[in-house]
Amino acid sequence: MHTILGIDPGTLLMGYGIISIDKSKVSLVEMGVLHLSKYKDHSERLHYIFERVSALVQIHRPAIVALEAPFFGKNVQSMLKLGRAQGVAMAAAMAHGSGTIEYAPRKIKQIVTGNGNASKEQVWKMLQHQLQFKEDTEFLDASDAVAAAYCHHLESRTGSVVAPRKTAGRKKAGGGWADFIAANPGKVKQ
Repeated sequence: MHTILGIDPGTLLMGYGIISIDKSKVSLVEMGVLHLSKYKDHSERLHYIFERVSALVQIHRPAIVALEAPFFGKNVQSMLKLGRAQGVAMAAAMAHGSGTIEYAPRKIKQIVTGNGNASKEQVWKMLQHQLQFKEDTEFLDASDAVAAAYCHHLESRTGSVVAPRKTAGRKKAGGGWADFIAANPGKVKQ
């Protein structure tokens, strides 16, 4: 049996969900929403995210933490804050021995519901059906986090996911700057 922690990072609300897999049976263990708006300072919010994700990882010992990747918006400040929240959640997971992996929101919806444009309510209903839980919609904000965890489970069963390294989190695309420069000498200005 192993567990997967899903996280939908946010700066005002952060959803989380833990699923357990025992052979072919997938069950919801816990889900919830961190209400961060009560912390006025952004650094306080980040500290709280780190503490809560650390506690969840220490209690449930997930093999992996699946995060919903931030979507690109027009407000740069919001994107920076969201990226920090995601980074802190990833750091907390890795600090306690769990690997991390990111999934785009559209991919999560596609894998879980078969429709990349599914609404939050559609994702929620599919999760209720697949994981057989009856929780009320008070946990609707946790649905994206549970969906990220369930998406990782489904993707890892098909073998299309490369297992992330425990220390690095995401697999690096390409070989870094040296390989880019070697492959694109005309793009480098002296």
